[in-house]
Amino acid sequence: MATIVLGVCGSIAAYKAAGVASRLVKLGHEVHCVCTPAALEFVTPLTLMTLSRNPVVTTFEDETGSWVPVHIDLAQRADVLAIIPASANTMACMAHGQCPNALTSLYLAYRGPVLIFPAMNGMMWDHPATQANAATLAAREGHRIIGPAEDGMLACGTCGKGRLVAEDLAVQEILAALPE
Repeated sequence: MATIVLGVCGSIAAYKAAGVASRLVKLGHEVHCVCTPAALEFVTPLTLMTLSRNPVVTTFEDETGSWVPVHIDLAQRADVLAIIPASANTMACMAHGQCPNALTSLYLAYRGPVLIFPAMNGMMWDHPATQANAATLAAREGHRIIGPAEDGMLACGTCGKGRLVAEDLAVQEILAALPE
């Protein structure tokens, strides 16, 4: 089976990454979660570790168990990198090659398919800077942006675009991106 890295960013939708991880593990895949510091405001490493059955990388301090940094090891072993949910901040870092954390550092070292599942307030998604960053990422070879969902109630109380796509769709897209 495949090795899948789920990059989890700071968004209220971060809890849905746990469900995606659980489904992928039940299908027999090896799942590793790498969280941005902001993601830890929304979901705990213990939850993701339990459901993925692997330690969760949250900081560079988590990389002391081997002489090969974990973000490099995972970048070399992963069959797909799925950023779910992708925040505006992480998308900006990825678009501009900035790597302030373990997830964005792993992204720069990774050379396979990258799936980006945005989730944010609709005004943030529609901002020209976010749209430019999304266009930059979508233009890169092997990159796909899935979502955000077109319409629905957002956690901030507004209705509109910005919600994370359904977990079923996310799992389907991840499976479809795996090498045959």
